[in-house]
Parts: sequence; structure tokens; C-alpha cells
Amino acid sequence: MAKTDWKAEAKSLKKKVKALKASAAPSILEAAAPAAKKAKIVSPLAPKDGFPKLPIIRGVEFSAAEAGVKYLNRKDVMLIRLAPGTAMAGVFTTSSTRSGCVRDCQAKLATKVPAGAGAAIIVNSGNSNAFTGKVGDEAVAAVTGGVATALGIPASRVFSSSTGVIGEPLPHVRITAKIPELVSGLALDGIEMAAHAMMTTDTFPKGATAQVQGDGGVIQIAGIAKGSGMIAPDMATMLVYLFTDAKISPTALQKMLSRNVGPTFNSITVDSDTSTSDTLLLAATGQSEAAEVKGPVAKAFEAALKAVMHDLALQVIRDGEGATKLVEIRVTGAASETDAAKAAFAIANSPLVKTALAGQDPNWGRIVAAIGKSGAVADRDLLTIRFGDVVVAKNGWRNPAYREEDGAAHFQQEEILIRVDMGLGRAARTVWTCDLTNRYIEINADYRS
Repeated sequence: MAKTDWKAEAKSLKKKVKALKASAAPSILEAAAPAAKKAKIVSPLAPKDGFPKLPIIRGVEFSAAEAGVKYLNRKDVMLIRLAPGTAMAGVFTTSSTRSGCVRDCQAKLATKVPAGAGAAIIVNSGNSNAFTGKVGDEAVAAVTGGVATALGIPASRVFSSSTGVIGEPLPHVRITAKIPELVSGLALDGIEMAAHAMMTTDTFPKGATAQVQGDGGVIQIAGIAKGSGMIAPDMATMLVYLFTDAKISPTALQKMLSRNVGPTFNSITVDSDTSTSDTLLLAATGQSEAAEVKGPVAKAFEAALKAVMHDLALQVIRDGEGATKLVEIRVTGAASETDAAKAAFAIANSPLVKTALAGQDPNWGRIVAAIGKSGAVADRDLLTIRFGDVVVAKNGWRNPAYREEDGAAHFQQEEILIRVDMGLGRAARTVWTCDLTNRYIEINADYRS
């Protein structure tokens, strides 16, 4: 084709594109618009009443600011000030490539606490400061040191977390420049704002609360979390901050926290990927009028703490990237607790099971396959599989009374229960997951763009 023909064709194409833009339907224009201008998608499993009303925890103040770490026109850094004498406990990711923030928090929790010292937590979203070498460690020191100076507390009592993209240096100067604004904005009622500031791919902020009648007064517990993708055990699967006004020793606080991680945050999985930055910090300010937590009150307090942890863990699954189903997988009758966990997580992490859930297809053969590959001791002729109360398979074969439409009806619900009895022993494990949809792929394919 001659050169002049190419020019004529290019001119014609430009006219066609211009005409198409002028006549395009809103949906087409929206698809071509920058992500920041698109309507925010909220998980269909989000709490219907929105963010819960959380009580003020005496001795805890919150603030948030726009630092521009990655996101524009939104708060992306938050500060928490904790009263003098606050007891701290924590649990962290077991990743061998964990971030500088995680290592710094672990080291600080292991050091002796200066008598009567206050504490602080500073968190940023948009950048995880993970796998950034000495530059990352220097960023942690700069941020925590800046907070320590501004609040007049030891640097050993400033804990930090970063969440977001891995492998990119944290522009920490943008954070330290906001410290004066963060300090001046501290308020007792700022917890919801803080929950928003640490969101990344989350579609809603997460909060939970409980209270306990102590000896001489009420003890309050409140917590916030972020987490949507890269969610899998081994602790903590997200960023979580829990607060209580209870009078309790750091040792007792740590024991309670560690005991209850297993059945809560370490029993959820979105995609089987453990993060480099996962952190759970628990602060007890000791400012309740109730006496020190001991005896029967200690049991009630621990039960309430577990309930808050469980609530937040399930909210993370409800906000799993692209999730449309909350799925409980209950394995019983296993030969050992290890086997029960193997079978439960094999089902929960199976892409075949998770895509069947997304398609509302009760393909129970995929569950059989997941159990078989799990490494757990299993006997085909002893397995029983149920969808809710519907017996799908038993005695090594499909239940003769099972009807496909009954299984399909259960899979059409937003909350699904898959029950597996191994028929071998008394061990059990319950885990929670979500389905795997096209939206998960879209979110993670575009995450860094």
C-alpha cells in the first residue's frame, strides 16, 4: 500500500475513534477510565451495618494523615498513642523474608520495658518496606525515631507496620514529614479513621468489640484489622491492632494472645500465600476501674478477646479479594490434629474447590481429591461428606439419596458449610476460606499498575 494510502487510513481511523468516544455508553467509558475514577467496589459479604460502633478505650488515641506513600487523596498513615504503663503483646508472620518492621517489633517486644513508659504504633499503607535491605531498616529507624522524639517516649516503645508492595524502598520522608500533623490530630474517637488509613486492596474497614464485667468495673476490648489478599497461616495473616483497658501483666497478655491465634487468624486462608508483613499487636492500658484480670475474670476476658479475634478473622475472609462466598470447612473424625488441619486446608486452598464454589457447582469430587492429596491419613470407605446438612457421600460412594439440586441450592447461599468426617478418630479442625473469582485475578494482575 502506498504511503499516501496509510496516511488516509490513519486519518479515517482517528475520525472513527472520535465518533466512538462521542457515542460511547457510560459503561464503556468507565471501563476505560483510570482506576481512581471508578466507583469503589465493596465486597458483597461486607457487614450490612458498616463499621461497628467501637467504644473508647481509655489510654488509646488515634490519628491519620495523607502522606502520599503510594495513594493520592486518601489517608495512608495512622498513629496510635498508648498511655504510660501500657502492656504490649504481639504475634507475627513466620515468613523467612519478613519485613524490617516485623523484625523491629519482635526485637522491641523482647527488650525490657522502661518503668511507666508510654508506647506508640505507626502504620502506613501502599508500601510494605519488605525485602529492602539496610535501606528498609534505616527507614524503620527514621520513622520510629521521629515518633519517639515527637511523643517523648523511648524509641524501643514505638512499633511500626508497613503494608503494600514488596521490594520497593519506603519513601519514609513522606511519613516523617507528617508526624507533627499526626501528633496534633490524636483523638480518643479516631479508631475508624485509623482503620481506613491502613487499607490496601480491602473494600471495607474492619472493627470488632467486646466487653467483660470485671471486679469493680467493666473491661472494654476493641480491635481493627486490614487484610484481603495474601492471606494464609502462619500468623498473623494481616495487620491487626487490639486494645483493652484491662489491668493485666504483659506475660499473661502474651499467653492469651498466643493461645487464641490458632483457632482464629491461623484458621483462615484466602489464597494460601503468607505475607512478609503480618503483624498482630495487643495493647492493655490498665485504665479500667476493674481490678487486675485474674481467676474467673481472666477466663471471661480471654473468651471475649478470642471472640474479637474471631470476628476480625472472618471479616478478612468476607473481604477476600473478589470473594462472593464465605466458606466454613469443618473436618472431624481425623486420626490426629495434624491430619485434621492438613485435610481442612487442602480443601480450603484447592483452586478447583474454590472455583467450583464461585460457579455454585457442588462438585464434591474435588473435595475427595483435595483430601486424597493432603497427606492426611484417610480411608475411602470411612469418609462422609456433607454440604450443610445434606449428606453427599458416605461409605466410599455417593449417597444414593443425594440429589444434585440439593447440593446446588446450598452452594447458592452466601455462606457455605462443607463438613467432612474422616471416620478415623476424634481430632477436628475448622477453617474458613472464600471462593476464587475472576475479580481476584483482576485485582492481583493490576496491583502494581
